Amino acid sequence: MNGRHCVTRRRFLGAGAATCGGLLWPSARRLVASDAAVPSTDYFWYRVPAEGPYVDSQRGARAFGFTADAVYLSDDNARTWPHRAAFPNAQNITFSHVFANGNVLFATRTKLYLSTDGLKTFRQVGLKNADGSDYKIHTPKNPDNPGWYFATLTGVNSWQIGGREMLVWGNYCSVVGGATPPNIYYSTDNGETVKIAYAFGQNPYHRDDGSAGGGSTGTLLGDPDKPVFCRHIHSVAYNPAEDAFYACTGDRDRPEGFECHWLRGTYDAPADAWNWEVVVSERLNSRYKAGGINFVDGQLYWISDANGPLPHDRGLFRCNPADIADPEKHTMLFNPRYECANMIIQDGVILAGHYAPASPFTLGLIISPDMGKTWAEYDLKEFGPRSPVRFHQKNAQGWFRVDLRAGWITRAEVMFIKPK
Repeated sequence: MNGRHCVTRRRFLGAGAATCGGLLWPSARRLVASDAAVPSTDYFWYRVPAEGPYVDSQRGARAFGFTADAVYLSDDNARTWPHRAAFPNAQNITFSHVFANGNVLFATRTKLYLSTDGLKTFRQVGLKNADGSDYKIHTPKNPDNPGWYFATLTGVNSWQIGGREMLVWGNYCSVVGGATPPNIYYSTDNGETVKIAYAFGQNPYHRDDGSAGGGSTGTLLGDPDKPVFCRHIHSVAYNPAEDAFYACTGDRDRPEGFECHWLRGTYDAPADAWNWEVVVSERLNSRYKAGGINFVDGQLYWISDANGPLPHDRGLFRCNPADIADPEKHTMLFNPRYECANMIIQDGVILAGHYAPASPFTLGLIISPDMGKTWAEYDLKEFGPRSPVRFHQKNAQGWFRVDLRAGWITRAEVMFIKPK
């Protein structure tokens, strides 16, 4: 495609491993002694973790997990869990991040918590506005749907910038759990302080009416002074070549304007201040309804989640960041033909996932081992209908961590994938 040799093959794998259930705490398969003994394709091995906590995030050899009533920390790639703390609300954890210094930040639907001592203790972290004042979490109409303030679709949410780790992420909200204001959050001090980098305007179609996704009646949520509104955020990523962040949002075309935007943001560290601009606003059937933003050697990569009216402008694209608003300057590296919004690129490997409800794949994975020169697609049918999301960078043993979601958002299992 586009002058590059493309080898595409679909492998409908048999039941090489036991079928995983759709329960929150599945009876998972035991680990085996070597990579060679686990199921594999031509390009990667794959497995689920050993029986134990739900593995929610990883960093190097560390992993953070939880059960119904406790949180856990592993020091050996999620094989054992020596650090544990009781946490009765663990079933409502929607986000976590392991910092390079060992701190762990995790969140329920509306609250943030930080541990700085390997889960011996943890404390609640108050969310701050950009000016340092307290951010007010809204009082929900329905206490069972308070909102998903911190959930995200991405697994890579932090970068080393100016000698320190900077955590920046956007919330994927107003689908389940209640209407929620979409925000971009950040922390520059290993989770000690979390602030608003950007707050979107009030969406009249996702008010808090007590329902799972919100509706056209009820309490307006968001910044009343911002004209730009969206349903939620799909991806936020950092480009070191520009020292700039990019974010893309979803989902609909509204009479007042589009909900699909691309934003570019820069951070002034001495002033602790952000400057954001909207660089693209487009229709939901375009390549700009997207996710999986990655930067490699200064080039921007993303994958399209286009839906709505035909024709759909889908594909996995690359361009110079300055050309994001000009489709004529984009290169399509691969066309998965169906909606996709999650992708990671690391060590020359591109790994992306299909959206199960809109694809003939049961659990579809897309991989290129060589930055887009060759491609393969696989359908891991033994897992049942699943959408891969939240691709975390490889752990100390070389395994990517991926959420498997029932439908699109309901937590089901975790998968580890190791490129060959």
